[in-house]
Amino acid sequence: MFIGIDHGTTALRFASETKEFRISREKATGFTIADLERICPTEEIEGIAVCYSMGDAITDITDIRKVKNRGIVTREGAGKHTGGGTRVYDEIKASGIPAVVMPGIHRDSPTDPRFKAYSHQTSPEKLGIAYEAMQALGETFIVADAGSNTVSLLVTDRAITGAFDACVFAPGTTHGALDVDAIRRIDRGEETANEAFLHAGVRHTVPEDLQEATLALWVAMEIASLRLLAPEAPVAIAGSQAPAIAAEVSRLITIPVTVFDEWAAARGCARIARDVFAGGARSVLGLKVKR
Repeated sequence: MFIGIDHGTTALRFASETKEFRISREKATGFTIADLERICPTEEIEGIAVCYSMGDAITDITDIRKVKNRGIVTREGAGKHTGGGTRVYDEIKASGIPAVVMPGIHRDSPTDPRFKAYSHQTSPEKLGIAYEAMQALGETFIVADAGSNTVSLLVTDRAITGAFDACVFAPGTTHGALDVDAIRRIDRGEETANEAFLHAGVRHTVPEDLQEATLALWVAMEIASLRLLAPEAPVAIAGSQAPAIAAEVSRLITIPVTVFDEWAAARGCARIARDVFAGGARSVLGLKVKR
């Protein structure tokens, strides 16, 4: 049995290709390896692919025993910090179960260099979504993950070409790019930059009756911009907001949109674990596997 772990904004999701469960990030501070028995007995686990935070200190899919500082440059910066993801990572590492750590996509990653105008493109769990989407959409496609934040990726010929991180383009429900008002609040000392990021989503910036339509518009624009590089690419949306906005996004970009549920990242990571540990994969989505 192979397991993928999605370190999401509000929860950690654990999945094999057939079973899954979730734990809020706050409750995950009490996680033990025995919790994985909700999927299967621990002695039956053959490999795990785990995501942790931004994954910005590694560029390869790497054996957990070879990763320093859990694969991140620092815990400081954009995002919510609770300790749940740290607990899960450390328990997996201490268990002795074979595991790899998924990298984020950033300036050192093997993507189109034009995307490196920004330091960070996507956190590791989005690679799980992309791997899951590839099973349905083929070797070239675009997938947007719309929830607390919005991140969109372009995969070309089975390799990550580039992505837009949550603080660069389309807002999510909670997070978004920092606009002029946010910069002024920061300069006045009313908020930190991270607090402003956590208050830049549509729930904080537009009336309730416009939130879904606003999110759909920005997600559609993010997808449309990636289609400049792959005009025929099929499109998928994942994340908690996908069912609510998919029809409007499809109308705006004038092509069908495939919808994936909240388990796509964890299931995709489980597929990656299977292909690494059982299939001997040496690269996944254009990223090297270092074991």
